[in-house]
Amino acid sequence: MAERTRTRRDYLLGTGAVVGSGLLAGCGGSGGGSTTTGDGATTTEASESGEPDADGDDTHTVSMAPVGDVAFEDVPETWFPYTADYADMGVALGRADGLEAIGVRARYAAYYYDEIPELSLDTEDLTQLYQDGTGKEVFYSLDADVHVIDPNFMVNRLQWNQSDIAEVRENVAPFFGNTVFTRVYDWHDYRYYSLYEAFEKMAELFDERERYEAFSAYHDEVVADVKDRLPASTPDIALLYPAGIPPESFYPYLLGDGTQSEQWQTLEVGDALAQNDVTDAQAGGATLDYEALLDIDPDAIAVRIQGEITDAYFQENIVAHMEQHEVASELTAVQEGRVFYGGHTYQGPIIHLFHLEQAARGLYPDEFGGEQLFDRQRVADIVAGELDA
Repeated sequence: MAERTRTRRDYLLGTGAVVGSGLLAGCGGSGGGSTTTGDGATTTEASESGEPDADGDDTHTVSMAPVGDVAFEDVPETWFPYTADYADMGVALGRADGLEAIGVRARYAAYYYDEIPELSLDTEDLTQLYQDGTGKEVFYSLDADVHVIDPNFMVNRLQWNQSDIAEVRENVAPFFGNTVFTRVYDWHDYRYYSLYEAFEKMAELFDERERYEAFSAYHDEVVADVKDRLPASTPDIALLYPAGIPPESFYPYLLGDGTQSEQWQTLEVGDALAQNDVTDAQAGGATLDYEALLDIDPDAIAVRIQGEITDAYFQENIVAHMEQHEVASELTAVQEGRVFYGGHTYQGPIIHLFHLEQAARGLYPDEFGGEQLFDRQRVADIVAGELDA
């Protein structure tokens, strides 16, 4: 690697330590070059205040587990996450112009933005970090001001070493993030954040408190309205990801406390898989075939698929296939027409509103039907900084 004429040490004033854990099988790839592992490093979460240093300098300091305090000379301008939940948060805060990359483009449901007036983002313009692995070179080439990524995700899911983390932090820019989409990883033994707690940390990072507060207030309005309209009895559902198309088996996903399940928490549904001691796929759970699903027989089935999925595609490749399948057709959810699209894994504040709307329609078509459950123009106004609109 050629020596850079200017490193992020000229920009970065300080970072917290990184929590280390043993490696787990993950998405594949290599950090490259380094051989050391972080098998004993620990950190204590630093102050959550986000205030300047006590000596009175004018640095921009933010804090988040597991990295602790991170100080900048200025508010970061260029940035990228690995997972699209943080990408969506940054876009919601009006920071789309500085977004440079994403882990996997197909897992970023940016096509929803097309429904928001004057908001669009072409994921093809973003560098894809995962290319048969995720190496350090792409971090050097992008030269962002901050990496909105939990460093322990890089170690435990992408086979980086702690020395890789330290090198990129030292020579390029700091890491700032927490794996929030799921709570099944045994290496995540530090603080978790809810969707809006993580969003608030992003607002501190980008100095966008007013946009965050506007989103938070509107989110509460939408959620309150939906909850007021829920039936007295809600169903037990199974959240599944097809192992193939058309599916003969599925990866199971539990409706835990991670941000990927935010809409299901709002809709107060039961988890048919958890009730039957099924292990989440992200924690190594086996696939479920139709015979296994028939033993569980959930009231409704939500099928999660990557990429932009049309209603016609979903009906032809998922619903019709299950209706015609000798075993799947015996499922209560199939017989009662309660198989519906389950959205994406990663959601920030904007994508969550779409997922909540889709899930409510799918579960309760008589109540929510084709209704828009949130005001697209109001979201557009907040993103644009028109907070009094």
